[in-house]
Amino acid sequence: MARHQMVTRALTLATLLTLSSWTVAATAGAHVHVDADHAVRGDYALVTFQVPNESEKGVPTTKVTITLPNVASASTDVMAGWTATLDRDPASGAYRSVTFTAAPNAGIGVSQFELFPVSIKLPDADSVSFPVAQTYADGTTVNWDQPPLPGGAEPDYPAPVLPLAAGPREPEEHHATPPATASPSVSAAPTADAQAPPRGGADNTARALAGGALLVAAIGVGVALARRRT
Repeated sequence: MARHQMVTRALTLATLLTLSSWTVAATAGAHVHVDADHAVRGDYALVTFQVPNESEKGVPTTKVTITLPNVASASTDVMAGWTATLDRDPASGAYRSVTFTAAPNAGIGVSQFELFPVSIKLPDADSVSFPVAQTYADGTTVNWDQPPLPGGAEPDYPAPVLPLAAGPREPEEHHATPPATASPSVSAAPTADAQAPPRGGADNTARALAGGALLVAAIGVGVALARRRT
């Protein structure tokens, strides 16, 4: 039970930290921001765009178009009150942009922001820029597409930029060294001492045979003498 409570508290804390980071970003600079769960070059990632409403007229944002860097793969999730449309180059098959359109009586209200997740395959680069066109209900469009100013200053409508980390280097191919050819083993010929039976056993056998021969001879002599006497 205690372990379950600890896990629940940890998940709640992680959620609060994530939401607070988005809130700080929104209050620090009301610009379009981008983040990813796995910002590694050449890899797949869920890229999330935070779009605030900066309308001075109090009208909602009803359409958001995000320019994609001609990625090979892109997909969107179902969002309540929004319809996502992917634009794909028919010749190359690359995805060029994604547009989120709000349903009637929906959109991003004043002093609010919305998160737009897009799953894409990131390019093989140090960073990637995502120009965004934000359209309001009165037809006004704000283009977030300006590059950084000289000296690193931020423009009025900066394009959101996602830095990418270097991915793990592919392992080098190692050619297996063929096993060394086994040399034919040469068994040493057994020596004379190894072939010969133990001396003690041979001597005993010879003695036994000699004793038996003497016994047979003695019996034969005895028989012959007995015949002569008769």
